[in-house]
Amino acid sequence: MTKNNSSQSRVVKRTKKRKLRKRIYFILIPMVIVILGFGYALSLYIKADSVLSESYEDDGREKSNLRQAKVDPKEDNVSILIIGVDENNHRGNSENARSDALLLATLNKKDKSVKLLSIPRDSYVYIPEVGYEDKITHAHAFGGPQATIETVENLLDIPVDYFVKMNFHAFVDVVDAINGINVDVPYEFYESDSNDKKNSIHLLAGEQTLNGEEALALARTRKLDNDIERGKRQMDIVKSVAKKATSVSSVLKFDDVIEAVGSNMTTNLSFNEMKSFISYATSGSELNIDSFSLEGQDYQPAGTYYWQLDEIALNETKSLLQNHLEISDENSSSASVNAEGNNDSSDSY
Repeated sequence: MTKNNSSQSRVVKRTKKRKLRKRIYFILIPMVIVILGFGYALSLYIKADSVLSESYEDDGREKSNLRQAKVDPKEDNVSILIIGVDENNHRGNSENARSDALLLATLNKKDKSVKLLSIPRDSYVYIPEVGYEDKITHAHAFGGPQATIETVENLLDIPVDYFVKMNFHAFVDVVDAINGINVDVPYEFYESDSNDKKNSIHLLAGEQTLNGEEALALARTRKLDNDIERGKRQMDIVKSVAKKATSVSSVLKFDDVIEAVGSNMTTNLSFNEMKSFISYATSGSELNIDSFSLEGQDYQPAGTYYWQLDEIALNETKSLLQNHLEISDENSSSASVNAEGNNDSSDSY
């Protein structure tokens, strides 16, 4: 073999090797990414199963009394009552804490849509647990999630299929886990933090990214407006958290989110039932959340403040939620109890 032929042969071999390496890299790198992604997803699944299963609490109901049959969130439209509880370890009030936020979500499986209703904490309603009218925030103090569920069902004539109860620490940790949320702060204010340290949170007006403690302060404050505006802010914050948590940028934060939620939440949703809601966030379009509140006016008998609900608007809200759940009037057996008289509670909280 001549010198030229030998040199050409070596060049051809090196070229083939380079092409082979490129092909290997082209196949190997995506394969490694897929394997790592599968491993991460598997570890998240195992952790979620373990942590969230520990949050499960049997509420003693096979179904709502307003349901003819037990629902399956994989197939049926369902409702979830979100109870934000004002409880802290340093207060020692876990057994009799009031609900600081009440949000009722109805989910339509076909449309992949969510309607989110804010129920003002001072709403003057009948509480079946005690048999008289009072602020709805007191229902949880009277009888926990079950008393709150019964009160909401009695108020709205729709079944509450599931509940999710979270304390302030869960909210703070979740927002921190996704590196904060972007919101529009309506005005400058000072507020206490989750440990009740007075005026430790100071926010200026305008669009900004808030950490967990700051977002909680915005959700809690009502010093410069009222409970209705606070309810609107809470719904906006919930939507911001949902949007951020379902974004690509938060994928690697799911581990922290699961940890934050699991240690500060109780729910009657099993892990398998929770998984059925994933389709709402992966339907191919942005999650459609329509938010609104219960209309009413100030009511202050004997020096105690209440939010007196507007009956016409309340009936319209009932119809809206029943239609979204696709529940006909004849199938929704009302558990309403008509209460007479007013409660002259001296509690002005």
